[in-house]
Amino acid sequence: MTRVSSQPNSARRPVAAWLTLALVLAVAPGLLAEPSSAPAATGAPATPAPPVDGAPPPRKPTPLEQAQAQLAQAQAQLAEAQAQLARALALAQQAQALAQQPPALAQQPPAAGQTAASGPASLPQAAAAQPQAAPGQPQAVGQTVSLTPQAPLYRDLTVMAQIQPPPAPTTVVTAPVPATPSSAATAKPKAPEPFAFGDFTWLNGNARTTESPIDTKVFTGEFRVDVSEINDFNHPKDNTLVGSSESGRTNEIQLQQLGIGGDFHYDNVIGRLMTQFGMYSTMTPRNDASPGRGQWDLADAYRYLSEAYGGYHWDVMNGINLEAGIFMSYVGLFSYYNFDNWAYQPSYVSSNTPWFFNGLRVQFFPSDHLKIEPWYINGWQSYGKFNSKPGLGMQVLWRPNSSLSVLSNSYGVGTDTLGNPNRTRWHSDDSIELKYYDHPGQLIDKSALSFTFDAGCESGGGVHCATSSPGVPSQYFLGYMLYDRVWFHDDKFAVTVGGGQITNPGRYLVLLPPINGATAFSGTPYFTENPGQQFRAYDGSITFDWMPSQFVTFRTELDRRGADVPYFAGPGGVTPPGGNTGAPGSLVPGFTPDLRKTETRINTAVLVKF
Repeated sequence: MTRVSSQPNSARRPVAAWLTLALVLAVAPGLLAEPSSAPAATGAPATPAPPVDGAPPPRKPTPLEQAQAQLAQAQAQLAEAQAQLARALALAQQAQALAQQPPALAQQPPAAGQTAASGPASLPQAAAAQPQAAPGQPQAVGQTVSLTPQAPLYRDLTVMAQIQPPPAPTTVVTAPVPATPSSAATAKPKAPEPFAFGDFTWLNGNARTTESPIDTKVFTGEFRVDVSEINDFNHPKDNTLVGSSESGRTNEIQLQQLGIGGDFHYDNVIGRLMTQFGMYSTMTPRNDASPGRGQWDLADAYRYLSEAYGGYHWDVMNGINLEAGIFMSYVGLFSYYNFDNWAYQPSYVSSNTPWFFNGLRVQFFPSDHLKIEPWYINGWQSYGKFNSKPGLGMQVLWRPNSSLSVLSNSYGVGTDTLGNPNRTRWHSDDSIELKYYDHPGQLIDKSALSFTFDAGCESGGGVHCATSSPGVPSQYFLGYMLYDRVWFHDDKFAVTVGGGQITNPGRYLVLLPPINGATAFSGTPYFTENPGQQFRAYDGSITFDWMPSQFVTFRTELDRRGADVPYFAGPGGVTPPGGNTGAPGSLVPGFTPDLRKTETRINTAVLVKF
């Protein structure tokens, strides 16, 4: 019965192509061989016969003859390799034909005189039956080649088959084999990195750098420098600045912050360390009253650390991080690091709210557009607890696209008035940032704005959140800030205009003036923070930035600030003659600090981050 192949012509073409290539390789050495008049190559130069007495010595082969002999030897070895390659191809074709037969047919015993591979004779027999070609001559199709001592390179080849044309194609009906999905198809695709879908370097409070020159498999380094000079038009004689958590001295060049550290990441274990040397190491601890409770001087223990935490990452949803230690709060939108911000001196809503928390946080990323981050912390910007209760909080960050960011921070439950365990603090901080213009290559290439609104209060322990009653005044915080920024000339220059206002009866979020070395723990009779005492303030600024590199900013800024009570340092300063006297913040006979209701200053700074 005649069998008709079930394979299309395209399936048979590779076999024909390989046979054609084998024939060409087999014939090519014969075309390249020397003419018949050349000395025959035997695989090695002929050994001259010993000289006969009185006879002239045999002629030494010329270099040309030696080269011809070596060429002939190489051609013979090439012919052997070509023949063996052709036989290997024939074996592969026979194996392919055998594999295409149905199982029942493949298991039938071979007929008399045939092999299991359906050949006319066993391969060793066929190989032995073929005549050998003379050395140096091309191997004819259908012949075998013996492995001679002159071809040691091919001794490892075990193929001993004759070159034959492919067997006639046959039609074989087989049962369909269910497809097995590959591991690549079954592997679950990795979820996108959170917020990696867009460019958010334009955000206020977010660093604009896109790379780190210190980046390895386990560590990404970070280095920050903030050097500033604050020219206060009030010219306080003690060079002390009041009412700011970003700068502490005036009319001097000061290292505000030097930070060295980075992020650790290995085998899903994560951590971050960032030091703080310079003014930050003194100013930040003095605004925390919690070290006054208990022993071991927490202010000194932590003063050189701005961030220090470790944790673990799970590849669940778009990521889950659990981290414990000191971490940034971002209540008030602005970053603790001035390099990341649109302005050097942020408005009160940012400057008077927490820069850090000490505790535990869990970051959930349900998608690459959303983060939900609950906190379990010691208190409101505190190294320790003010009383017995911890603080609880949460951040929700949503970025639907690369031009919009919505941030909400909430805080509550904490009893953050030292020595008053019945007074509870509540606070809400909400921000929106919008990039409303983006045309790269234009003179004005980008514009964005940010708006922040804060509302909070304290209740219990002698105060009430909203309404006042005899002997129980209301104690709350309301504030906002608005900034608009325009970038020029491929983001090399930028101008930011903004400001804000607050009202804070009870002054519980007002930064205490450092009169006679006063701290948040000591307080001072020169500026009291008692329930019912009013405090209203405003500020405005215009900032110019030159950014020749993504790693450096040269900043100049004009600030105007005011309050409804004397608050800012005047020409007389806030330090007693001869320096701080007695206990921090205490009364000094004959001394009165010079406090004014307004302040105007120019801030210049060099900011570096890489």
